[in-house]
Amino acid sequence: MLQTTGVRYELDGAVAVITLNRPERRNALDQSTIEGLTEAFSMARDAGEVRAVVLTGAGRGFCSGADLAVFADRPSPEQVYQYLVQFYQPLMQLICTIEKPVIGAINGTAAGAGAGLALACDLRVMADNGGLLQAFSNIGLVPDAGASWFFARLIGYSRAYELTIQGEQIPAARCLELGLTNRIAPADRLLPEALAWATQLAQRPTLALGLTKRALDYALQHDLASSIEYEAQLQKQTIVSDDHREGVAAFLEKRVPQFKGR
Repeated sequence: MLQTTGVRYELDGAVAVITLNRPERRNALDQSTIEGLTEAFSMARDAGEVRAVVLTGAGRGFCSGADLAVFADRPSPEQVYQYLVQFYQPLMQLICTIEKPVIGAINGTAAGAGAGLALACDLRVMADNGGLLQAFSNIGLVPDAGASWFFARLIGYSRAYELTIQGEQIPAARCLELGLTNRIAPADRLLPEALAWATQLAQRPTLALGLTKRALDYALQHDLASSIEYEAQLQKQTIVSDDHREGVAAFLEKRVPQFKGR
C-alpha cells in the first residue's frame, strides 16, 4: 500500500485500487493530489502484476473538481494556463494511454475537473445516487482537465455543448442513457461491483486489451484505411504472445483459457 497526500494506492489481487483520499474536501484536486494521482497511475502502468485499475473517491463524493483554495491569491491568466497544462495534461494523458483497463467507480458527484477525471477512465460504474456536473459556466469559466474533449467524443457536439453550458447535474440514470457511464450500481455496492468487473478483466489477455485501447484511440483520429493498417501492426504483437497461443489451445481443447497477461 502506498499513501501520499490525498491519494491511496492498494493492490487487490491483480487490480490496483487508486482512491482519492481527501473526503473532508470532497476529494478536491490540489497540486499535491494531482501529483499523487500521477504517481499512482505511473505505478499501476509499470507494475507487471497489475492487470486492471479501479479509480474511486473516499467518502460521499468522487471528486468536487479543483480545490478553489489553489486560486485564493487571484492568479494571473498566465499562471492559470501554466497550472492546467503542467498538472492536468500529463495526468489525463497517462490515464488514457495506460495499456490496462481503467474502471472509474463514481461515488456521489464528479464535478468540474472531477468529471474530466471520471470520463478519462475507459469504463465507468456509477452509484445510483451519483452523477456528473460541469458547473464551469456558473462561474463564468470554460471546461478544463480535458472535459470538453471527453464529452464531445462520448456524446457528440450538440449534447456535449448543452450539458456543459447548462451547469446542472446529470443524474446517474441520464448518464447511463447518454453513454457517459457503462453501468449503475447501488451506492453501497459500488466498489465491490467495480472490483468484480476489474478482477474479471484482469483475467483476460492484458496485452490484447491494452492494444485494443490503443487501436480504438487511433481509429477515432484516423481514416478507415489507416486504421486497418494500424490494426495490422498491432496484430503483429499479439500473434506471437503467450496469451494468443493459450487462447487458441483452450479453444481447440474446449476448456477455459488461463491467460497470463503476456
